[in-house]
Amino acid sequence: MSVIVLVEHTGGIIKKQSFEAVQYAAQVAEKMGTTVTAIALGSVAVAEMEGLGQYGAQKVLHVADSRLDELHSRAYAGALIAAAQKENSKVIVTLHDLKGRAVAPRVAVKLQAGLVAGALSYPDTEKGFVIKKAVFSGKAFAYANILSEVKVIMLMPNTFPVKKLGGKAVVEQLDVSFSEKDFGVKVKSVNKVTGEVPLADAELVVSGGRGLKGPENWGILEDLAKELGAATACSRPVADSHWRPHHEHVGQTGGTVRPNLYIAVGISGAIQHLAGVNGSKTIVVINKDPEAPFFKAANYGVVGDALEILPRLTAAVKKFKEHHQ
Repeated sequence: MSVIVLVEHTGGIIKKQSFEAVQYAAQVAEKMGTTVTAIALGSVAVAEMEGLGQYGAQKVLHVADSRLDELHSRAYAGALIAAAQKENSKVIVTLHDLKGRAVAPRVAVKLQAGLVAGALSYPDTEKGFVIKKAVFSGKAFAYANILSEVKVIMLMPNTFPVKKLGGKAVVEQLDVSFSEKDFGVKVKSVNKVTGEVPLADAELVVSGGRGLKGPENWGILEDLAKELGAATACSRPVADSHWRPHHEHVGQTGGTVRPNLYIAVGISGAIQHLAGVNGSKTIVVINKDPEAPFFKAANYGVVGDALEILPRLTAAVKKFKEHHQ
């Protein structure tokens, strides 16, 4: 009756968000009086899988098929179902991200399970199996009660803090039979974005909009991001104007980020942009227009010219770091 959790990796190194998913599954398992079994797919280092014990997993099922290094939703779903059946699991946890959205609905259909996408809370088992989630692009919350015997939860990343608990997970090999149809999509090449801080994993994000006036001014934003150890992002008009690459675009039609700190520079705060960032723990807005809509969503706001404020803010961060080394 273990709680099953799908863990993700990049180049054999398990992603930080998966630690959160495992720890979330551990809390659910504790409520249910059971254990956590993680499932890892593809070429994953044994030490990485054993390390999941530090976050609450007692066991890891490893499907060591190198074809699973790339996302194949049918194959992933088949492996997850096989793991759930082996462990007689009634609760399955994935992340609410690209892989989770491709896999979890398939699993739910196959197992006739209720599904909550974008979970923001632990299940309230006193009232059934009630989970809080965001709706209407984050403008409201809904509480969904999963009534089915098997339950699938897609956890919104960066919702809960992650703490190491200690322990070591037991790794077992899981053999799953796949058909050629499970790998119907052929991956010809993968173009990876390289950088010091991947946007999806970032706890600090500095984002720029048209208020920076042109790509030639982007350096001052990057200077601040470097001092903070933050990732950089942008609004859609910036990406559409080719000032910045499209993978940095966050918003309803781009990526979704949930960092601890989101600094928005020269971004008006249209609802489409807010939909991609309103899960941030703290939002700081810098804009010369005091009527900019973003100020209504901000925890802190600075009214002024970003081209003057950013260098001063970067200098202040440098000074702070020098005095606290």
